[in-house]
Amino acid sequence: MDELNFAQKRRLAYIDFKLYFTGMATRSEIVSHFELGVAAATRDIKLYKDLAPENMEYDNVEKKYFITTKFKPLFKHNARHTLIKLANNISDGFETFCDTPFPIESPNPLNVPKIHIIAKLSQAIIHNKSISVIYESLSGGTRARELVPHSIVDNGLRWHLRAFDRQTKSFRDFVLTRITKVTIQAQTSAPEEDKFKDHQWMRMVPLQIVPHPKNVEHPTAIKLDFGMENGVLEISVRAAMAGYLLRRWNVDCSKSGSLSGPEYQLFLRNTQTLYGAENLAIAPGYEIN
Repeated sequence: MDELNFAQKRRLAYIDFKLYFTGMATRSEIVSHFELGVAAATRDIKLYKDLAPENMEYDNVEKKYFITTKFKPLFKHNARHTLIKLANNISDGFETFCDTPFPIESPNPLNVPKIHIIAKLSQAIIHNKSISVIYESLSGGTRARELVPHSIVDNGLRWHLRAFDRQTKSFRDFVLTRITKVTIQAQTSAPEEDKFKDHQWMRMVPLQIVPHPKNVEHPTAIKLDFGMENGVLEISVRAAMAGYLLRRWNVDCSKSGSLSGPEYQLFLRNTQTLYGAENLAIAPGYEIN
């Protein structure tokens, strides 16, 4: 590996990333991604196989290289960076570091999922497979669950999995850091387990957020903070995500703006829009009838 140049390492990291997080890689993907000739892509695949001979096997029918059960990543994949890449459709596995020290800081995340858990979940979602997991919940402790996952979600505080739970026969959220083991099953999902049957996920809720009418003395500052037009921030969010967003930004969801305190600088003007949305117990001040 030390003898390879930067461009070669980058292409090998791409193959490694595709195998690890999608379960497969193709010659045509390498050609398209790096604008290479077929012969050059073939050489990269051969080089990867020489370095990691047990990581992939070729399927003559599908004309693809698939991950094997003996796969061990050739490159180190940072869990936090990988989640950001997956969320933004970036399929470059190479961890590069900028040599310019920009004066920008961000808080350290307190809860980062394990990279092998992310990889298994990503593979299952892409190939529409059900999974068996060992999950640690606050209410039930350690349990085995059968899930059909469809999305990995950043709710602003932590990452969770949106999936159909075969035990409760409902779509639910599962915190990624509480999943300790994932086994991908051979069978695909049933029609009732499909993402499009997740009504809370498919339903978009329009929110009208304004400066808090009682807690904010100078609302212009808040309008500038959130780029409000005509004093209102209008956004649409999935019903399944509404509670997370409102809690993250401390949006007062009470009918009369009754929450006090400097943390409540925003107010939800159209609380009626939340009717029927789940997971609203965490929305500040929202009264569940």
